[in-house]
Amino acid sequence: MNPALSGLLSALTYGVGDFLSGLASRQDSPLRVVALTHPVSALLMVVLAVLGGQPLPPGSDLLWGAASGLVGLVAVLAFYRALALGPMGAVSVATGALSAAVPVAVGVLGGEVLGLWGWLGALGVLLGTGLLSLSPRHEAAGHGVPLGLLAGVGFGCFFVLLGQAKAPGVLWTLGAARVASSLLVVPLAAHLVGLRPRAPRLIAVSVPGDALGNLFYLLSVQGGGLAIGALLSSLYPAFTTLCAVTLLREHLRPVQWAGVGAALLGAALLAAN
Repeated sequence: MNPALSGLLSALTYGVGDFLSGLASRQDSPLRVVALTHPVSALLMVVLAVLGGQPLPPGSDLLWGAASGLVGLVAVLAFYRALALGPMGAVSVATGALSAAVPVAVGVLGGEVLGLWGWLGALGVLLGTGLLSLSPRHEAAGHGVPLGLLAGVGFGCFFVLLGQAKAPGVLWTLGAARVASSLLVVPLAAHLVGLRPRAPRLIAVSVPGDALGNLFYLLSVQGGGLAIGALLSSLYPAFTTLCAVTLLREHLRPVQWAGVGAALLGAALLAAN
């Protein structure tokens, strides 16, 4: 699959999945939401790997996957809590900006070359996400944006670690990530909040977004490099924001709509790079 298309599909599925998970986290404990979704995601990846006849990747790839799962667990708990506090649009975009910046920096320092259009696209994506994260002080203060920034750094590290898996058998690698996080979060949630869900339908429908987002991201990185894959996947807040605007009636200011336009233009430039 084309790396640019994979990255955009990753952004779409991440964005919708995060919106649904954020709604679930407003009715339930974020810890319980993660504890119930990650094992299902792990099982889904393993079943698809077996049915698809994917070869087992090297042990190093599985270890990279497990490490990314543990780092991502901290990030996703912070993120779901931030989404529960809101405003959902501003939180998701603040997270997206940092989740892109970390792997792009690592990729460029590692020798990846973006080219002129690639750099202009990267600037558009980062500028767009920055503009989207602007919200009135009274709306953002004391809410989820600081936690969203913490989640962004964590997701950036998750993308870097997951992107180190280079061999075929991506479903096994993603399964290792979710198995590692599940082994930690399930007993923790069982002890602290219990595992009986309050929003079972929202939790269930959010699972495909997480699983497919990770899959398309890894395919994008393997085909086009860490910087391109991370930048395109980082557009997921735009889809989360659009869901919040259309379904929750959250409002965007003109400068935030300009951010949507800049981010989408940046994605187009990256796809053409």
